Amino acid sequence: MVQGTLEWGWRYAMVDPSAYRIDYAINPHMDPAVQPDPARARDQWETLRGTLVGLGATVEVIPALPDAPDMVYAMNLGLVALRPEWTGPGRRSVLLSHMRYPQRRIETPAARAWFEGQGFAPSYVGRDGIGAHFEAGDAFPFRGDLVVGHGPRTDELALKHLADDLGVQVRGLRIVHPGMYHLDLAFCPLDDDHALVCPSAFDDESATALLDLVPQPVILSEEEALGSWCANSVVVGRTVVMPDCPRRVRNWLDALGFDVVLVEVSEFHLGGGSIRCLTNPLDLTVGRDLDVLSGGLVVAPGTAAA
Repeated sequence: MVQGTLEWGWRYAMVDPSAYRIDYAINPHMDPAVQPDPARARDQWETLRGTLVGLGATVEVIPALPDAPDMVYAMNLGLVALRPEWTGPGRRSVLLSHMRYPQRRIETPAARAWFEGQGFAPSYVGRDGIGAHFEAGDAFPFRGDLVVGHGPRTDELALKHLADDLGVQVRGLRIVHPGMYHLDLAFCPLDDDHALVCPSAFDDESATALLDLVPQPVILSEEEALGSWCANSVVVGRTVVMPDCPRRVRNWLDALGFDVVLVEVSEFHLGGGSIRCLTNPLDLTVGRDLDVLSGGLVVAPGTAAA
């Protein structure tokens, strides 16, 4: 069964892994007593980059910041938004993350400098510990909606800021599972009709809303999502680049006409991230009028949440 492809996923940013280590524990996967092997981590990172390039994607490399060991998880630096209705430099924009944990806020100035150097105009939801927290691993476009997870890392208040800043409406999902603290650990768009979804990551209302949004979800169990990290994958055309793939999920993807390429990134699992966390798509487009839904609360751009 061959269907369409995502409009995005052909251009990525990755952060050089030379500063990657575990200095602290800000998620359940991290333990400073268990350090990644630097040489093996470098080899895994290079293999991932080479795989993406071999599939036809472009990969830009952001220099490492020596004092920012988590910066290697490039997905959380910011949400790129190409705005088709705009002209001029502002069409290429990035909404920079406002990290919940202060250990990671050192990344933002360096990320801003890199994005500005690439021609992306920066904006913020909050900064320097003031204002709503937003981390870009919680946001994906899907079927014209901007789907945003909130709870562990992103504040619900950030949804309104996203709607106002980007001029779109946002569909919010409440994340309740501590081990799937970002949306990208439980949700992976495959094309306009299919996505990997782990309902266990969300409260009941949000799980139902997400399953209603995806016409044909590939549903992951909690064990599959946490054991294989398979939702934290990237899609290039009709190829899914995954860290691991349970047999049942592989059968579904085969039936849907997707190719699966496995790339081991186990050293980065020690820090709480996988393939999607290591990559940030630079070709996302926003700008359509969408519905904002957050736990049953409807909010539109320019309005206040009740």
